[in-house]
Amino acid sequence: MIAAPRIPLADGSSIPQLGVGTYKVPAEVTADLVAGALAAGYRHIDTAALYGNEREVGEGLRASGLAPEDVFVTTKVWNDDQGFDATLRAFDASAERLGLDRVDLYLIHWPIPSADRYVDTWRALVRLQEEGRVTSIGVSNFSPVHIERLRNETGVLPVIDQVELHPRFPQRELVEWNMEHGIVTESWAPLARGGLLDEPVLSEIAARYGKTAAQVVIRWHLDRGLVVFPKSVSLDRLRENGQVFDFTLDSDDHARIATLDTGERTGRNPDLD
Repeated sequence: MIAAPRIPLADGSSIPQLGVGTYKVPAEVTADLVAGALAAGYRHIDTAALYGNEREVGEGLRASGLAPEDVFVTTKVWNDDQGFDATLRAFDASAERLGLDRVDLYLIHWPIPSADRYVDTWRALVRLQEEGRVTSIGVSNFSPVHIERLRNETGVLPVIDQVELHPRFPQRELVEWNMEHGIVTESWAPLARGGLLDEPVLSEIAARYGKTAAQVVIRWHLDRGLVVFPKSVSLDRLRENGQVFDFTLDSDDHARIATLDTGERTGRNPDLD
């Protein structure tokens, strides 16, 4: 059984360090995948309004037989629904689709600075947390300049910043800045959308530990204190991804993986929106 440790958050709650991502998981397989992942021991599911599978995530949660308080669920408000009132309505819709009275973590999906609505959106998240409908609130794809503005205008910092992060784009400065401000960093596209898995460096390290290249990359995230949720439509692959708590990488491994840093993103740059 997969038993991921939990990382404490600045608001007093905690989050399982390893989870299951559902981006681009087809709705028709989502419920079975979520239920199977929970049966394998996962306790952290990441979804979003954009993904179009919140309802099926909810079906998988109920099919698992686990109590809602035993599973950590994250969802996100999409760009089209930003703004104070629109965000409150969007949350209501997400909660209804998930079948949950309370969501563990609600994120602003992107800052979209050109629209200039993310501060009002953040105020809506603060309201939802004050009402007890959301346990923790955070952001996704935010740079320090965006987060500083949230603090300056609302007095409230996010507890999570979910960003693209992998060995080719390790985001060292952002991770350090987040740590200094008590913000946990989560990694999306942790395997660079599969683009890393043929790297000879990773294959060599994996062979030494009797692991796969994917398991080595997941362990790299965990060793850095990051929250990570690799996505797969294969339950067997999800189970394999969870077999990462019986080894750690040494300093030489981390130094070799650092050579893969090219600054290359797989997604867009949020500072240019």
